[in-house]
Amino acid sequence: MKHTLLVFSLALCALTMSAAPKMKTTIDRIDPTDWYVGLKNPSVQLMVYGQNIRNVDDVTIDYPGVTIDSIVRLDSPNYLLVYLNVKGAQPGTMTLNFKTGKKKPMKVDYLLKAREMKGTERRGFDITDVLYLLMPDRFAQSEGHKSLLPGMRQYREDRNAPSLRHGGDLEGLRQHLDYFNELGVTALWFTPILENDSPDMMDTYSTYHGYACTDYYRVDPRFGTNEEYRKLIDECHQRGLKVVMDMIFNHCGFEHPWVADMPSKDWLNLSDWLKESGGKSDPRGTSFLQTSYKLTPVLDPYASEVDRRETQEGWFVSTMPDLNQRNPHLMRYLIQNSIWWIETAGIDGIRMDTYPYAFREPMAQWMKELDDEYPNFNTVGETWVTVPAYTATWQKGSKLSDQNSYLKTVMDFSFQEALDSCRYEETDNWWRGYNRIYNSFVYDYLYPNPSSVMAFIDNHDTERFLANGQDSLMLKQALALLLTVNRIPQLYYGTEIMMNGTKEVTDGYVRKDFPGGFPGDTQNAFTKEGRTRVQSNMFNWLSKLLHWRKSTNLISKGTMTQFIPSNGIYVIARRLGNQTSLTILNGTKKPATLDPKRYEEVIKGVARWKDVPTGRYFDLSKPLELKPRQTLVLTN
Repeated sequence: MKHTLLVFSLALCALTMSAAPKMKTTIDRIDPTDWYVGLKNPSVQLMVYGQNIRNVDDVTIDYPGVTIDSIVRLDSPNYLLVYLNVKGAQPGTMTLNFKTGKKKPMKVDYLLKAREMKGTERRGFDITDVLYLLMPDRFAQSEGHKSLLPGMRQYREDRNAPSLRHGGDLEGLRQHLDYFNELGVTALWFTPILENDSPDMMDTYSTYHGYACTDYYRVDPRFGTNEEYRKLIDECHQRGLKVVMDMIFNHCGFEHPWVADMPSKDWLNLSDWLKESGGKSDPRGTSFLQTSYKLTPVLDPYASEVDRRETQEGWFVSTMPDLNQRNPHLMRYLIQNSIWWIETAGIDGIRMDTYPYAFREPMAQWMKELDDEYPNFNTVGETWVTVPAYTATWQKGSKLSDQNSYLKTVMDFSFQEALDSCRYEETDNWWRGYNRIYNSFVYDYLYPNPSSVMAFIDNHDTERFLANGQDSLMLKQALALLLTVNRIPQLYYGTEIMMNGTKEVTDGYVRKDFPGGFPGDTQNAFTKEGRTRVQSNMFNWLSKLLHWRKSTNLISKGTMTQFIPSNGIYVIARRLGNQTSLTILNGTKKPATLDPKRYEEVIKGVARWKDVPTGRYFDLSKPLELKPRQTLVLTN
């Protein structure tokens, strides 16, 4: 009887299975969208997205020089990884065959491209450059801009709301490239331009800034297209401007397909939100592991596990799920993505957001692979700790670390913090004022390469240097230092016309629209005629300094000598052969006298010196009387 029941049960099961509808299999997209032959690493990962695509029986290809190394089936049925080896391949279109049983294979054509140049020929930014950081959403809008695009999640553009999109775009930027040449900068760093398809949510959850990426291979349609991005970069190159791309490997946007349907259980760092709901609920208003924002545990030899976990596995905010770079398939995806943008768009550098929040080992793997393929390329990592020893540890070749990061450029938050204090202090004979800058530079022996450290006085994440004021004297001192010390300098858009703002209410107030970039603006600061007298004075002063810096090797190749502030005066000298420059700052609000005898080792008896920004001449054969907060950049 039991045997009869078993046979009946098996027969019923077979009948039910044969009667059940067969699961549909689709191929919706493949990342990367195309690839390049001739790279040192011939392996390429294809991430195939599609309903039940994991369940295909096999993938084949018949293309000379291309083999399939492996097929990886992830936890989700809607992803499949195909690893190819294209070492012997020539450019062309190959066909991938996805086979399931006796069904007709699904065929997908895939393009292999020729590279435009060798990896060794791509040159990144360095100390000869001055980077100009801007937010595309807040800089300029083209006449053909569309305020609402079909297919994008709910959003609105409102220039009166500091935390919503304002409508800047790439074409608007392209129309103002001459402005950057007039100013004298040599490289443009845009905050992220990749698709950020998040609904608009005021203030806390707003993602207008672009750091919540939802597609790593697509320019946000509100900015333009991939083709328009490439066109913009080409025109920048024609004007002698480099372009630095902002990337984010630490996290993605909440609306990225990986969040609703995780490729594997460890694709994201598992916060409480994921553990409790399986990723089905919205983390806003629920518990989730948020980062502590403290980066020191990453290098702290005494750090607790809970501190390290909060730093590296915690989410930046609830709208930015944390990626797990320890998953080798995810890291291969991200590495390939950066290579693809270098080859496809021709970018000249990468700025990596929230660098130490991601895991050290896989990030070092990424940097080493880029360094091997593009030895003259450059990447700057955001390393937001104000102690030089911490920053220096992250630079390529640091002897302070047990692991080489291969990261060539780090950001000098020590310099920025010291300058921020200098705004409000008188320079004394001990610690205050420009003693803070002096005491920051004395630790340059910690850096393997101080000339590959990026300095700045403000950026999109800090308060503007002028805050709510218009202190042109202090701003000139900060800019003179920034452009003459042994650093790669970065300017923040609008500083040249004295834009100010604080983060007291929201970050949007330090990310205001550039005047003249949008239809209906009552002022056009892109033109000489449109700038106010105060704005023109600052623009012209800075422009002369920038063009001088670009015309000489003195700053990029010369030695640097700094003098302990004396009588409230801070002096930095740069020397190259017979060329010398002296940056002289009166760090007090009262007149001060510079005694040339104290600086004879760099003055060397030369009496007549020219101030770069003003063209005025000064005599250093006798004591030099300085006005309150006076700034001089003298050359012999």
